[in-house]
Amino acid sequence: MFKRLEATEKRFVEINEKLCNVEVISDQETYKSLMKELKNLTPVVEKYRELKKEEKNLKEAKEMLEEGGIDKEFKEMAEIEIETSKEKIEKLSEELKILLLPKDPNDERNVIIEIRGGAGGEEAALFSGVLFRMYNMYAQNRRWKVEILNANETQLGGYKEISFMISGEGAYSRFKFESGVHRVQRVPDTEAQGRVHTSTVTVAVLPEAEDVEIEINPSDLQIDTYRAGGAGGQHVNKTESAIRITHLPTGLVVECQDERSQYKNKDKAMKVLKSRLLEAKREEQESAVAEERRSQVGTGDRSERIRTYNYPQSRVTDHRIGLTLYRLEDILNGDLDEIIDALITADRASKLAGNE
Repeated sequence: MFKRLEATEKRFVEINEKLCNVEVISDQETYKSLMKELKNLTPVVEKYRELKKEEKNLKEAKEMLEEGGIDKEFKEMAEIEIETSKEKIEKLSEELKILLLPKDPNDERNVIIEIRGGAGGEEAALFSGVLFRMYNMYAQNRRWKVEILNANETQLGGYKEISFMISGEGAYSRFKFESGVHRVQRVPDTEAQGRVHTSTVTVAVLPEAEDVEIEINPSDLQIDTYRAGGAGGQHVNKTESAIRITHLPTGLVVECQDERSQYKNKDKAMKVLKSRLLEAKREEQESAVAEERRSQVGTGDRSERIRTYNYPQSRVTDHRIGLTLYRLEDILNGDLDEIIDALITADRASKLAGNE
């Protein structure tokens, strides 16, 4: 680990020197690339320098004791310094191990989220709306932009399906563990007997694809236009502005009808299509390299029941890590950090265990 840390610090110094060079500053592409690399290296180098400082303190305190000839008070101070430094070194070493874990290259990207009602009919569609609101509020709290790509509303105000993009630094890193089946247990408004019903909603999370990663042959696309429909209101218009794109080689179908402009709908639909193709490509590569590389907390497995929202008990349970919280209302109002942080911690722990 220490050889790697030394090499990282050396590269950090090199980049800082290059960024002072006039030629590099004038070359915007090189400058941006170096700044991005510097940003990734900075937390590692800062933590490594803290570790080296603490190791120096430990060495000096030990030398003071070994030399002898110091009074009782100084001896006690040196012994306390040794114990404190040992604890700090252990803590810093663990933090560095986490910082050195391979980074998900998609973490800093924008994210596309697709929510679809599963078992439960209208009740599932209504809960799709609840989840959309939850993610929307969480994104707004972080000052991220939310843009609806496609929405298929129901008469009661739910969604058979809704897809949207969240734009902001690190958006994918915070949402990537949301993929899977979300289960809700509550008494529907239409239930006269007051019985609790169980419904499910599926969530798919995709990092936004960059144009350079996915090349699509125009001849592989079938593009159809149609009149936007829905439950009424702003999503209905009288022109054929809605777009349906079919990727013929894979059979993937993407629809977008949120905008009144056919051009804007096509642009949004292409973003979703590219992201889905990128995700399929990534999954294929991962399974080819090793099945075990799939995260133990269930990233990306859309068939897995990941979480239950129980209204009568005001309880939210994430089944992957055994986390149960009794503050359903706060969570549905976008207070997701405790769950997301716990999932990230569990993911890091599993990766660290795999590296040992």
